[in-house]
Amino acid sequence: MKKILSAFLFLCFFIATAQLKSPADFLPDYGSHVTYYHQLENYYTYLVQNSSFIKQLPYGTTNQGRSLNAYIISTPENLKNSESIRQYHLFKIGLAENAPKIADEIAVVWLSFNVHGNEPAGAESSMQVAFNLVNPDNPETKKWLERTIVILDPCLNPDGFSRYGNWLHDVTGKYTHPGSNDREHMEPWPGGRQNHYAFDLNRDWAWQTQAETKQRMVLYNQWMPMVHVDVHEMGYNEPYFFPPAAEPIHDFITAYQKKFHNKIGENTSAKFDVEGWSYYTHERFDLFYPSYGDTYPCFNGAVGMTYEQGGIVAGRAVKMNNGNILTLQDRIDHHTAAVLTAVETASMQREKLVGNFSNYFKDSKENPKGKYKTYIVKNSGKNVQMAQLLDLNKIEYSYADESRKLKGYSYQHGKNKDFTVEPNDLIINAHQPKAVLAQVLFEPVQRLSDSLSYDITAWALPLAYGTESYALTTSPGLKTKKERSYKGRLEYDRAYAYYIPWNGREAVQALSELHKNNIVVRMANKASAFRGIKITPGDLIVLKIDNTKIADFEITLNIVLDCKPDYEVIESGFSVSGADLGGEFYTILKKPEVLLLSGSGISPTDFGEVWFYMDEVANYPVSIIDIQNLGRINFSEFNTIILPDGWYTFTDPLKNKINDFISNGGKVIAMGGALNLFEDAPGFGLTRFATEGDKSAEQQAESEELLKARFDNYEGAERRAISSSIAGAIIENVVDGTHPLGYGLGNVYYSLKTNDNRYQLLKDVQNVVYVPANYKSYGFIGNSLKKKLGDTVTFAVENKGRGQVVYMADDPLFRGFWENGNILFANALFLLN
Repeated sequence: MKKILSAFLFLCFFIATAQLKSPADFLPDYGSHVTYYHQLENYYTYLVQNSSFIKQLPYGTTNQGRSLNAYIISTPENLKNSESIRQYHLFKIGLAENAPKIADEIAVVWLSFNVHGNEPAGAESSMQVAFNLVNPDNPETKKWLERTIVILDPCLNPDGFSRYGNWLHDVTGKYTHPGSNDREHMEPWPGGRQNHYAFDLNRDWAWQTQAETKQRMVLYNQWMPMVHVDVHEMGYNEPYFFPPAAEPIHDFITAYQKKFHNKIGENTSAKFDVEGWSYYTHERFDLFYPSYGDTYPCFNGAVGMTYEQGGIVAGRAVKMNNGNILTLQDRIDHHTAAVLTAVETASMQREKLVGNFSNYFKDSKENPKGKYKTYIVKNSGKNVQMAQLLDLNKIEYSYADESRKLKGYSYQHGKNKDFTVEPNDLIINAHQPKAVLAQVLFEPVQRLSDSLSYDITAWALPLAYGTESYALTTSPGLKTKKERSYKGRLEYDRAYAYYIPWNGREAVQALSELHKNNIVVRMANKASAFRGIKITPGDLIVLKIDNTKIADFEITLNIVLDCKPDYEVIESGFSVSGADLGGEFYTILKKPEVLLLSGSGISPTDFGEVWFYMDEVANYPVSIIDIQNLGRINFSEFNTIILPDGWYTFTDPLKNKINDFISNGGKVIAMGGALNLFEDAPGFGLTRFATEGDKSAEQQAESEELLKARFDNYEGAERRAISSSIAGAIIENVVDGTHPLGYGLGNVYYSLKTNDNRYQLLKDVQNVVYVPANYKSYGFIGNSLKKKLGDTVTFAVENKGRGQVVYMADDPLFRGFWENGNILFANALFLLN
């Protein structure tokens, strides 16, 4: 009897311990408080250790050292064969050369949570989704997994999620405070939305400037999912959003992708209707800008979808406008139901998904969708970064290995033009598996089906990089090579000087290294020629005579310039033409001592762009000070102050302190809203209107518009409002190439304009980069604003005393991918003395 009882107790114990714990069973405060990131990791470790339906896929670390992990979920048999499934899947779409055939093709679904750190219901619901999928007591999900592999990334932004969660735990106590007037609903600067460098990771999918994105996309391209679900939160009074998406929808989104969106809408609405949950579709969230978590997968053949739950600044619980209390558990429940419905729909649609996905890549390669079939980017230093971007996105390219005269659409001139392709020019042919993505990134004009877009409406890479480029409607069959070749370095007997062309990011990094090693550097201000070398304004010269304190000069320079393969050694300072190296046209560059402002009132993302630029692009030290502590700073320790876009309210004593800093030889780089500090300020030339007559004329026109508006109907108010706005468009600018701020930019600079800031050409100020009267533009600009942008300045320099102010009406560092803007900012930082 005792043996029977013992066996029975053991069986009961085994059954109890074998039962998989839900997040609520495993985590003490699940659903009532935000989970710490290490607790989330612990739960997934527990699932991996206790279920044969899930495996861990580590793919990197964040800037702050937190681990990045995805998890592959399917049946044990599928997981065992996952590598064969993956290889055959890539082979079918032309992204693998060979793979053994598998018996039954599997749908691949990718679920992404919490790209924005202060949208915690994403990461929280990911645990419930994972549990439901692997729970042995859930036969329905097991049926889905027989024909589906799920890649689940529970938190795309661990640093932001931890920043938000740690803060929320710090400021909350025993009781919830649903009223909005409590600190748990008032997140401090910079907030948890962004990553370590305050970048919005949801805008970074195509550009891959950030560590999290770059590492994740390696795994993404190894799997190339057929469905991608991007889980978000929005304002807490909003209902739930799921597909179909709103217009504008990019022309390259296929009929099947739209059809699947509709199916998702039908299936998800049915689940929400049963529960009585509020939702909407077809509104607000469009499919146009290519670097989102829905559009980027769409342009890679998947059905990409955004899911949005009301919840931002909701904390643990918040009272909505309708009187209901929205809890964290509510948000988890809604996300869980919607995401599981997406997995279920993909499973049910497996055959169509598999078939359409393969056809997508086959059709794209054989019959590219866009007008142009070949893109040619002339050889320049900026092509190094462009090639790296293409590599990150697995877009095929080559380099020309012959010279030939051709005709194509010139991006710089906006019309067809004769040109000569030459060896080392970058060639992107649309006949490739990643044809759609390549064409989306390179097409000069993207048709906008609706002007109410959620994001920027133009982004053509040749304009962003400022490279002479051409688009051809055919494939000219050029002789090509895989690698770019560099000419051999000129032979020399002795080093009189080193020459570094100012032609891209590598040049900036080389100058940074030279400054950090206390090497004296000069800048050319006149075109000159030496034996085998042509020098253009902005190019760098390191004279041996300036650096006599450096032992082993040549060895040191060769080591420091290792990042710049096209540097040369000059044997003599005597020029063939132009200016000798010892003359007045070679200015010694001042080593920047940089102060960057941060803190409340400053745009976190714009601050982050500068911080990231200094750390990761220029690789140059910067001191950062919160704006409320600026009065405590000894300005004599710096010669450069950067004011990112923001809302500045300096006291008069602080303004006077900055004015004295400038007059005494300091440089201020003012960006966006920081220009308000100098606008119409005594002693500065920044003003919106060139004359009082211009100001009066615009005021009169605005008054007349207000009178006309009395007869407007209510329904069209939103569309009328955008007449004076710009979501993000590319605008042609003329460049004064004789000014150091314009060095290396070419004669034309295409600025990405994302605000309505405009200043008529300034008096007693150097208008270095400005919009001409009859400018070209790409993307949507409100009609009223468009008429007013001609003859306005975009980047200007004002000298004051022994110092200067650099005015930046537009953001040259936008999202880190506007490469020509990176050069312009480097000019302001390093070349302006």
